[in-house]
Amino acid sequence: MSTTIEKLGVKIERNPPESRLSELGVRDWPKWGCAPSKFPWTYEAKETCFLLKGKVKVYPDGSSEAVEFGAGDLVVFPKGMKCTWDVSETVDKHYNFE
Repeated sequence: MSTTIEKLGVKIERNPPESRLSELGVRDWPKWGCAPSKFPWTYEAKETCFLLKGKVKVYPDGSSEAVEFGAGDLVVFPKGMKCTWDVSETVDKHYNFE
């Protein structure tokens, strides 16, 4: 069952059905991955990504709170967001910028 939450401007859809992923064309999107690390990031465009594996905490600039997501989550980051990615488990994801 899929559930959607929004926290600090980030939208997370947990366990989206395969029909939703197909509708978005997720499996045709490019892939990106990274080993455990911590780095700043600015979203120049809205990004939607689907994590195949991994675990991440994202700290939006100006917030001490984190948004946590991982394998099986469909995540949407708003254009203009500045944040720090804290990758605790190696990430492999499909992504799409609008």
